[in-house]
Amino acid sequence: MAEFDPKALFSMSYGMYIVSSHLAEKANGQIANAVMQTTAEPATITVCLNRENLTERCVQETGLFAVSVLQEEVPMTFIGTFGFKSGRDIDKFAGVDHVTGGLNIPVVREWCLSAFEAKVTGRLNLGTHTLFAGEIVSAWVFKEGIPLTYANYHLVKRGKSPKTAPTFAFNDMK
Repeated sequence: MAEFDPKALFSMSYGMYIVSSHLAEKANGQIANAVMQTTAEPATITVCLNRENLTERCVQETGLFAVSVLQEEVPMTFIGTFGFKSGRDIDKFAGVDHVTGGLNIPVVREWCLSAFEAKVTGRLNLGTHTLFAGEIVSAWVFKEGIPLTYANYHLVKRGKSPKTAPTFAFNDMK
């Protein structure tokens, strides 16, 4: 059984998040689905970011990132700002409810259930992407609710993947 059916990847469970960081005074953030808790002691999360994205460069240079957990009711226009526009062209945080955490990283509150700040403790070059591991230094719960899953984003909201997403090549298969 040596065949590869990429549709099998659609059965994996993912959440939808905003990963943010900063570079000098420039804040940036992006939508990501490749985020997970990896250890409990110390509390560590990992994020996987495309090396073409400004957010990846920010995390690479500062060694800091935040993850905000999107709620299921988030409108597609909000996702579009963080997922389909470049922080090189616009200020993604203009008019968005956010706070600055203890690491001086913008943390999105709007349409988010919770958030984490982390310091990078490891990184792995995956060619097109970088996998960052970070020890959580701050965490907040903003409200109760249902987190947005990648399945809901595609099946209910009919969302697509941007060209820098790991799942972009599969847009036509859905």
